[in-house]
Amino acid sequence: MIYRNRRDWLEAPRKRVLLFGMSGLGKTYLSAMLRGNGWFHYSVDYRIGTRYMGEYIADNFKREAMKVPFLRELLLSDSVYIASNITFDNLAPLSTYLGKPGSQARGGLPFEDYCQRQDQHRTAEKAALLDTVAFVERARTIYGIENFVCDSGGSICEVVDPTDPADPILTALSQKLLMVWIEGSEAHTAELVRRFDRAPKPMYYRPEFLERKWVQYRVERGLREEEVDPDDFVRWTYREALEARQPRYGAMAANWGVKVRAEDVALVRDEKDFTSLIAAALPAA
Repeated sequence: MIYRNRRDWLEAPRKRVLLFGMSGLGKTYLSAMLRGNGWFHYSVDYRIGTRYMGEYIADNFKREAMKVPFLRELLLSDSVYIASNITFDNLAPLSTYLGKPGSQARGGLPFEDYCQRQDQHRTAEKAALLDTVAFVERARTIYGIENFVCDSGGSICEVVDPTDPADPILTALSQKLLMVWIEGSEAHTAELVRRFDRAPKPMYYRPEFLERKWVQYRVERGLREEEVDPDDFVRWTYREALEARQPRYGAMAANWGVKVRAEDVALVRDEKDFTSLIAAALPAA
């Protein structure tokens, strides 16, 4: 770790952290708070949706627009411009593009198309994570900002191997930033599931996990691919993913960084609180 102990962290002239964990536990909250205190805020999901998947997203909009005669004519004559408006707080264009597998009549995608988009996301997420290192330097050399926070996506644990001491992504990140897991409790997990049930969203999954769950779901319910309710599938798979991701997050923290509790994150109000929170997670000496 770049900060070996509490003293290293507290006395460091520049503080650099990467926050990871399930979405909804405070990564973006902390990142936005630190940005307001002069830190550079790098969002992996934003980078994915703009730098690496922006064209896929825009092309998907255009395909839909071409189905409307009025818009088709405007597009063909270059009279309108279609693009996504992704922000740190609104990643809906990326989620919409990823979609959900299942019945097309219910808004789903054929499973083959869904897997293709998942593959695109995996490639993009790996690249966006590795870009973090370059942005640490860009923040310093271009903007003169020394303190840096990386707000990683919930699926970071799906694109790295936390048990491999030579994992290229984790090696590169840990050389520049302190890896911090925001660990949720069972109560947090239950709330995340309730929140997801109310508004199920697309997610990224490891290919082997997704393929196994796709078969298991359909076998248990006796459904053909075209009969799958996309929302019901992603609700069911989300619960399964929460359980599968916990040990992967835990291994990332144990082998590559530290962990803090989501309950304690919720109490952080300013940069001083955050500095103290991280200090408490590091060894005393």
